[in-house]
Amino acid sequence: MTDGAPAPGALPRGERRVVVREALSVGVATGAYGISFGALAVAAGLDVWQAMALSLLMFTGGSQFAFVGIVANGLHAAPAAIAASSLLGVRNGLYALELTQLLGVRGARRVAAAHLTIDESTAVAVSQDDARASRLGFWLTGASVFTLWNLTTLAGALLGNALGDPRRYGLDAAACAAFTALLWPRLRSRDAVAIAAVAAVVAVVLSPGLPAGVPVLVAALAALIAWRTPRDGGSDASVGSMDHATNGVGEGTDAHVRGDGGRR
Repeated sequence: MTDGAPAPGALPRGERRVVVREALSVGVATGAYGISFGALAVAAGLDVWQAMALSLLMFTGGSQFAFVGIVANGLHAAPAAIAASSLLGVRNGLYALELTQLLGVRGARRVAAAHLTIDESTAVAVSQDDARASRLGFWLTGASVFTLWNLTTLAGALLGNALGDPRRYGLDAAACAAFTALLWPRLRSRDAVAIAAVAAVVAVVLSPGLPAGVPVLVAALAALIAWRTPRDGGSDASVGSMDHATNGVGEGTDAHVRGDGGRR
């Protein structure tokens, strides 16, 4: 083996560098919004340790925001918050079905993979063309989001009201931008662009009037219907590039309207 050559079965250095850059970029963009959760949690009456426990153990940003909403607004807000959290949980379950064969984990690693199965880790994993790159992207994205989400939760909880409204810093749009960056290279044909546009429009139109999580599910269904619609030959290969990308469009749009930075 020549010096500098990758070990048999290892990911080439150039491809590895691309995956690491994508994973860390998404991790930073998403993790930064944890500061909003920390500030909102203490404003709702939780202490620092309770806010940290939610981020460490729950680690589903949308459900965390829903829980804080119940604490802040009382039990009358519970039905809507529970319904939204349940829908977000269903989506993570669908992600798990997609990732089970790809990751091939067992034992304790399976538990860790379940905890890190979120929108961001799934998006980076399925956007790769190589299974090795997908596994690296999943673990690195999940770990970076988990680490930064908890650190920024702590910062937000400690600083509290001194921060003001975190949305004024544009953090709620950072994750949307990260998802768009992941999706953009996969729009290689008119069909792919059209399907992505349909999903985005559906999510934007439905977001103001439906609970968080519902618009992206409907958008994914609309994209699936468009994908399955018979079309002339020659477009099948291009449509394949959209197999997983439409979830990213819906997620980024839904996260921006909902204001939780895309975290689940």
